[in-house]
Amino acid sequence: MERHPSYDRRYKLLPADCLPRAESLKTTLDRVLPYWHDTICPQVKDGKNLIIVAHGNSLRAIVKQISGMSSTEILGYNIPTAVPFVYEFDKDLKPLNKMPEFLID
Repeated sequence: MERHPSYDRRYKLLPADCLPRAESLKTTLDRVLPYWHDTICPQVKDGKNLIIVAHGNSLRAIVKQISGMSSTEILGYNIPTAVPFVYEFDKDLKPLNKMPEFLID
């Protein structure tokens, strides 16, 4: 795959076994949660309406954070492609609406 770091000249000096082969839910959470806390949450608290478009594991990480699910629980949820879902929050960013049934496998 051309987007793999092994094709990026910035990583050419690293041994191939040091480069990631995939992204786990944990590494996705590590990448996504700072953006969630530093960028998305402040805007929602300011009353802005946001649209978040991302791939399945990034969305799964956000849903896990919003809902407070365990890593095991979130694995039972299907985030379908191109099916919008609206979260509404209280002032403490707790969701006011429940997870839709179509997300549950």
